[in-house]
Amino acid sequence: MTDRRGRRVTGVPSADGTRWTSDTGLSSGGRYTARLVVERPDRGTGPEAPHRHLARLEFRTAVASTDERLTVTFGPEGGRTYGVGQPITAELSRPVPADSPGARRLVERALQVRAEPRVEGSWHWVDSATLHYRPRDYWPAHATIRVHSGLDGQRFGGGLYGGPSRSLTLATGERVEAVTDVAALKMTVFRDGRAVRTFPVTTGKAGYRTRGGIKVVLGKEPLVRMRGDSIGIARGSRDFYDLKVRWATRVTWSGEYLHAAPWSLDAQGSENVSHGCTGMSTEDAAWLFRTVREGDLVRVVNGYGKPMTPFGNGYGDWNLSWAEWRRGSALTDPAAAGPAAAAEGSLRPAL
Repeated sequence: MTDRRGRRVTGVPSADGTRWTSDTGLSSGGRYTARLVVERPDRGTGPEAPHRHLARLEFRTAVASTDERLTVTFGPEGGRTYGVGQPITAELSRPVPADSPGARRLVERALQVRAEPRVEGSWHWVDSATLHYRPRDYWPAHATIRVHSGLDGQRFGGGLYGGPSRSLTLATGERVEAVTDVAALKMTVFRDGRAVRTFPVTTGKAGYRTRGGIKVVLGKEPLVRMRGDSIGIARGSRDFYDLKVRWATRVTWSGEYLHAAPWSLDAQGSENVSHGCTGMSTEDAAWLFRTVREGDLVRVVNGYGKPMTPFGNGYGDWNLSWAEWRRGSALTDPAAAGPAAAAEGSLRPAL
């Protein structure tokens, strides 16, 4: 038996020779051709023997219902250019729990990422329905990244089949990295490894320390209203604030920004007085706003705050070492990555 691409499907006959069963489940909505050869053992078995008879059957398997299909939505938005720190995200339509390692391996193999120039990378299971993909190091500058799903038609057990999903293509721009030295109260912005601007800043004061580590630009807002009660500071308290802030570059979902802070000019470069954001002059904030894009890197060093979490509050993926990142893959077990496991994701060419 072969599928529509000519790949053979492995299987075994029953003891009495009346039935043949495939080794693996067939794809949903698949097209197959089965051939049966009947031979007389007393008259030889050569290909030209007149006793050789062939029966042929073509058939299709049923298409799984929409409710049974596992699909994936890739992120970020395709057709755009991002910074070299932008992870690829994959949101599954249905969860694949950790206690189904075989299904996770199938899913991971089906989610294909290709970069030009090529890099070493891996998926990491954030939870049962979310995966992130990143290279060992950052993406190369000016790269093209293509993401494709091979889930369609795959069988995952329990009546679950893969369905069609939209592919994704994006690009990276220059390597831009903003490094905030908390102890020195300054920020230096690098473009392709070359320092292009350094200016004074202020970061989080005691009780509101700025998170340390590597963050990724999530978005930019030319004007945003910031209120203390959004981070748990009660109205009427000494620390409460309600401000309209210009040139705000977001790095966490909880509200950490790099932004203009004209009210703290005297402290910039000499004292940390913010509630966790990185404040700078209006001129410097406007320049930074124009310089960075989504996916660019923001690194906080020599600080006093807690480390940026890998997931859940933005893209802290780069704070995991490569070994830690690979442990989040379903393919890290050498036994799972061997030839036998590779056959789980495809039909093996033997009869």
